[in-house]
Amino acid sequence: MKYIIVGLGNFGGHLAARLTAYGHEVIGVDSSEDKVDAVKDKITHAVVMDATDAQAVKNLPCKDADVVIIAIGEDFGASIMVTAIFKQLNIKRLISRSINKIHETVIKAIGVDEILHPEEDSAERMAKSLQMKGVIDSLDVSDDYNIIEVQTPKRYVGLTISETKIRQDYNINILSLIKMEEKLNIFGVKSKSKKVTGVVTANTVIEEGDILLLFGHIKDINTILNLTD
Repeated sequence: MKYIIVGLGNFGGHLAARLTAYGHEVIGVDSSEDKVDAVKDKITHAVVMDATDAQAVKNLPCKDADVVIIAIGEDFGASIMVTAIFKQLNIKRLISRSINKIHETVIKAIGVDEILHPEEDSAERMAKSLQMKGVIDSLDVSDDYNIIEVQTPKRYVGLTISETKIRQDYNINILSLIKMEEKLNIFGVKSKSKKVTGVVTANTVIEEGDILLLFGHIKDINTILNLTD
């Protein structure tokens, strides 16, 4: 797919680099030469451009882009102006980052397809993982359902997925197991990284140190988390 990302700060720059690493074509745009220089070797194309200039924006291959993401995170006015310019160009899919509630109201009125809340989403995930016992990370699927990563309770170590009876007893599905592997980082220091084992079967054995990837209703997840080992 082809992406145009406007705003190459911490969020936009990282997003552009990750999408490029996944094999997509990414054009990154920013008015700051320093920000463009920081990512130019990590993405397909990096362009120094003032995206509030409608004439300059027309030089971008907007019609060929599958998605345009406005990732500007500091300048309220510039974000609104750039969003409005791209909206007028009949982009296939336009996504804009929300800086605050007022900003979100304005870009909704412009008619943006999707709105991002990276800071709020990150804070929400951290708050949830901190207040839920044993939770390493979580993802809201809806208001009522969650996918969570949780350290395996001792009572399940050595059992197969079927033997845990988690689905029968708590209406929760074990989606996968995550194992921690030690690897040397670029500094030659050992660090742990996650390895997902893939789709589990009823006969998959849970080992000590495994992380369970669970899906279920929040109240059911809280029930199982509050049980003692």
